[in-house]
Amino acid sequence: MLTATTIVDAPDRPLLLLGPSLGTSAETLWRRCAERLEGRHHVVGWDLPGHGASKPAHGGFGIAGLARGVLTLADKLRPGQPFRYAGVSVGGAVGLQLLLDAPARVESAALICTSAKIGESTGWRQRAETVRADGTHAVVGASQQRWFAAGFTQHAPAVVTALLDVLRGADPESYALVCEALAAFDVRDRLGEITAPVLAIAGADDLPTPPEGLARIAAGVRNGRLVVLEKVAHLAPAERPDEVASLLDEHFGGPATLDRVREAGMTVRRQVLGDEHVDRAIAATTPFTRDFQELITAYAWGEIWTRPGLDRRSRSMITLTALVALGHHEELAMHVRAARTNGLTDDEIKEVLLQTAIYCGVPAANTAFRIAQRVLGETS
Repeated sequence: MLTATTIVDAPDRPLLLLGPSLGTSAETLWRRCAERLEGRHHVVGWDLPGHGASKPAHGGFGIAGLARGVLTLADKLRPGQPFRYAGVSVGGAVGLQLLLDAPARVESAALICTSAKIGESTGWRQRAETVRADGTHAVVGASQQRWFAAGFTQHAPAVVTALLDVLRGADPESYALVCEALAAFDVRDRLGEITAPVLAIAGADDLPTPPEGLARIAAGVRNGRLVVLEKVAHLAPAERPDEVASLLDEHFGGPATLDRVREAGMTVRRQVLGDEHVDRAIAATTPFTRDFQELITAYAWGEIWTRPGLDRRSRSMITLTALVALGHHEELAMHVRAARTNGLTDDEIKEVLLQTAIYCGVPAANTAFRIAQRVLGETS
């Protein structure tokens, strides 16, 4: 079902498997990043069914089925041996499943622009129906908006074109089956079972999988770290190959990597979350913004959102109300998506916004409803 592509051929070195995002291939998403790795690995990417080099699928498989397919590939390359793993979006979801289902096989993992539950089930099923009816061309425009931060299309048109060409060429039925796999995927309650070291890399401008989801992974696993990359959306290895390579080298134990991380404009701090120590690397485009990013990452996404006094659903409802009252519309859109990730249904989000009409004012609630309707109508 899954086909492997060797990106860096070093068969005497540790195996590093790379997982793709929906609509991409390992070659187009990962090659520029993988070739910048200084740590010496035998680097192999795998493609989703009907994407890149993999043959189309003819039946459902689920994220667990994809994880079994990755283990089969690993056994062909290094039978029974442990490996290292990095995956983006659905590739990150497969990484979480591997960490849960085959903990003895995965030495450490980097989970990039992903979440323990990605988007809402209804949205994924709607997207599956769209692609089955109209082909993957129907989602190219929306995917381009989700995948890349502002200005990247103009900055790197060849990279964008190559990635979108893979999406156009993907098998519609296989694409739809991956959507259905994501609709059923939710391991939020199992993160505490994961003991291998996990590096969670978020894009600050990522709408499908915002930083809150990566922060939850980093705080929920036994040994997690969080990285937030400025001016990056959903395909971090394509948008920032140098910085992602530096972080992977550091995580997987490559040479002189902490210096490279600092040169890339990141700081590293260690803090305590509950009983666990969590290293957090905070990306900043300039020294001027670094302290602010550290504040947000460490205290807002870290200490506040992981306090035991309120559950995450309650925190989401409070946050939505505050953002409506203050008119913070850009942040409201992000937190509507995060509310879904934190377990709120669309109807519950609607009820929260109805309350704001009474206590924050009808004009503020009217704007909030427009934003929420747009966000909830999007496919993640």
